[in-house]
Amino acid sequence: MSAPQPQARPDLRTPLIAAARAISGIVLGKEREVRLALACLLAKGHLLIEDLPGVGKTTLAHTLAKVVGLQFTRIQFTSDLLPADILGVSIFEPAGKNGGSGFVFHPGPIFSQLVLADEINRATPKSQSALLEAMEERQVSIEGHTRKLPEPFFVVATQNPHHLVGTFPLPESQLDRFLMRVTLGFPDRNAERALLKGRERREILNSLPSVINAEQLGMFQREVMGIHTSDALLDYLQNLIEATRTSGHFAEGLSPRAALAWLAAARAWALLEGRNMVLPEDVQAVAIPVLAHRLAPAKQTAESREALVQRLIKSVPIP
Repeated sequence: MSAPQPQARPDLRTPLIAAARAISGIVLGKEREVRLALACLLAKGHLLIEDLPGVGKTTLAHTLAKVVGLQFTRIQFTSDLLPADILGVSIFEPAGKNGGSGFVFHPGPIFSQLVLADEINRATPKSQSALLEAMEERQVSIEGHTRKLPEPFFVVATQNPHHLVGTFPLPESQLDRFLMRVTLGFPDRNAERALLKGRERREILNSLPSVINAEQLGMFQREVMGIHTSDALLDYLQNLIEATRTSGHFAEGLSPRAALAWLAAARAWALLEGRNMVLPEDVQAVAIPVLAHRLAPAKQTAESREALVQRLIKSVPIP
């Protein structure tokens, strides 16, 4: 693509590389997934991790919070979970020494900087929907009052595959609130050997220091918004988006919100690569985690959603 040429930004990238390295020291053999999780955080998105139990989904969320220095809470989603268990509730308190009686709001676990919604699809749709406003508006409306959530605010949800017993599939509106969906998969042989021979992951995690803090994270997030996107790059992105709507391969094309999410993720990936502008390879690098949970095939096919996204990328030339 034409000028301006991308410029390296090693000074800005150094703490992000250190953060990625620290997380990868706990979640072994998943360097790309760790970078995607960081990119999602930098883009002010929310992350959905879908995989079998026991592959490190919860560990990744907890490690990310520890390394970035964020306040962390975990909500265990179960079939009997109620929206009030997530958002909070007002409780009547009688008159005491310091004042009169009245209802006092007790914030729920949603009021945290990084919220782990563990096994989110084991809760009913009513409880799942309690996260919708929080994830989109970064606020919650309770009993006629709107309450702002902490800044930054980041939801990491884990999800078991739909074929497992006791799951409630997330509706499209809920899925669309997640900037990315990633899978971890089983570790390779070398990583698994290191796990078997090493210390217990949670023991290491407890002594893990923060690499960056919330204030620095806010600075990085502002930097992401300033990453340059050329007209040619936007032409390429719009051509891809239009193809999702007209190719006939997908039931429905990407929405404008999904387009904005894709661009934000590409900007964050460019920053992690140490560049001050977005290149087509940045758009391509985040395509599957951003699009695969948003694009359903137009008809029944043995081809996976990930394969359909790859076909989309190959079908649209770079300007």
